[in-house]
Amino acid sequence: QVQLVESGGGLVQAGDSLRLSCAASGRTLSNYYMAWFRQPPGKGREFVAAISWSGSGLDYADSVRGRFIISRINAKNTVYLQMNNLKPEDTAVYFCAASLKGGFGPHQYAYWGQGTQVTVSS
Repeated sequence: QVQLVESGGGLVQAGDSLRLSCAASGRTLSNYYMAWFRQPPGKGREFVAAISWSGSGLDYADSVRGRFIISRINAKNTVYLQMNNLKPEDTAVYFCAASLKGGFGPHQYAYWGQGTQVTVSS
């Protein structure tokens, strides 16, 4: 089992930055693809970014590419999401997730954190 705990969310203004962290326990993250998803108010969960176990493979949703950066430090069992130039449409609950195979769909990830709220005011 992998337990994931997100932190770093909050209320910011448009144009600000935030860094989310996802700390894992139970198993080492070094064998897992890691991803960030988000769920805007009243909408379904959507893919944001993913990173391969080595950190060499990166994928981003078009809506965040160029603004968000996903990274990981396996020695710390932690994954990060640096969010720059935040927009009101980035408002959502952000979740980190772990998968042995990776992918862009929530169903491809077996382990999830509880989520952290990010609210961007205009």
